[in-house]
Amino acid sequence: MTPVNILRAAHIEFRVTDLRRAAEFYIDLLGFVETARDVDRLYLRGYEEWLHHSLVLRRAPSAGVGHIAFRVAAPEDLEALAALASAEGLPHRWVEGEEAGQGRALRLQDPAGLPLEFFHEMTPVERLLQRYDQYRGPGVMRLDHFNCQVTDVQSGADWYQQTLGFHCSELTETEDTPPRLWAIWLHRKQNVHDIALMTGTGPRVHHAGFWMADTAGVLRTCDILAAAGRVEAIERGPGRHGLSNAFFLYLRDPDGNRIELYTGDYMITDPDWPPVRWKLNDPRRATLWGHAAPKSWFDEASLVESILDGTLLPTRSPALHDRPAFVTGGDGA
Repeated sequence: MTPVNILRAAHIEFRVTDLRRAAEFYIDLLGFVETARDVDRLYLRGYEEWLHHSLVLRRAPSAGVGHIAFRVAAPEDLEALAALASAEGLPHRWVEGEEAGQGRALRLQDPAGLPLEFFHEMTPVERLLQRYDQYRGPGVMRLDHFNCQVTDVQSGADWYQQTLGFHCSELTETEDTPPRLWAIWLHRKQNVHDIALMTGTGPRVHHAGFWMADTAGVLRTCDILAAAGRVEAIERGPGRHGLSNAFFLYLRDPDGNRIELYTGDYMITDPDWPPVRWKLNDPRRATLWGHAAPKSWFDEASLVESILDGTLLPTRSPALHDRPAFVTGGDGA
């Protein structure tokens, strides 16, 4: 048992250089619901969501991620997290009034350098799931997960599981003897993941995943972007991952921040679920079917902020090779 009860992935804050251009992409083309805006921020959500926002677009000099946020079960969990951060010497601070619609929150830098926010209270808003008359774009339903690149997946996995109580659904390991952990999919809610950690230059956020009601919605995104003359926003897909079984599409916003629109993963209802294990050099792991990922999908990801001063953190190279052999043509070790 851990001293905190984290419920789920809740929202992400992207840095964008032009709010008008970002609004045209996320609201006009992809159909995100606008909850609120001010001079520096847009607060957006999906049709299924009942809390104030799941996506914040914040005006900044360059692209990146301000923080990724998780909801906790009670205010007492925030105090427990603050005590944990103090005990471990992690940078942290309390936040109140900085983010519209959200109550008191705690921000901390995890041991890998990722900027995390934890909150409990958020203003409820109208849930639009059955307001089909208001649907626009392909029909984004809700935020589901974050995928992050870190230099040492094993230490990150240990911290999230042992300190925060996350559970493993699937993992990727190397072909070494004994194998080494290359990536892990961790969850608090009852599906495949709330956060995934992949070996790579880090700390960086690779993408935020938003759930779609069906495969037709994912495909409709391609039609909408193509008709609008924005096909270049499609980076990878559509296709299906072996990992998680997700039917996926990866998009880059005008600043290069990456989102995944996906559907088709599965529920995990039993606490003794045995993690699905994949070998790094199994090509079905990343692409059960579909075109191979482009080089940008491996090389590029969003820099992250320091939670103390808002500067973008420097990155470090990973301890393991950051891509499989079927991409490099080597052994992937």
